[in-house]
Amino acid sequence: MDIKTAAALHRLRLASIPEAISFPALLIFGTGFRLAFDYDALVMPLGMIHGLLFITYVVLLLDVWNRTKWPVKRVAFFFLLAILPFGGLYGDRILKREEEAGVIAARARKEGIVNA
Repeated sequence: MDIKTAAALHRLRLASIPEAISFPALLIFGTGFRLAFDYDALVMPLGMIHGLLFITYVVLLLDVWNRTKWPVKRVAFFFLLAILPFGGLYGDRILKREEEAGVIAARARKEGIVNA
């Protein structure tokens, strides 16, 4: 894995945490606020924020898929994590390990320690 691939993984990690929190925090809060106070104006902006975060996550996931050549099952797993509330937090842990391993491997190749 090269440093650009590790950077793509890092960008996906940065997007996964806000996306994971936005679903339960924004949408459920907005819906609860609407039901409790009969005030609909808050739901649409909160839904749009969550939608933008989700679209950003999916675009970054496709970029990582292009760079890493992951199998379709792995990409589908990370997509499923984006749909589940707080699923992106688990995905962040997996991506962090993979990103760190990629950076270590890239540095080792750069220093000539490993010829892979």
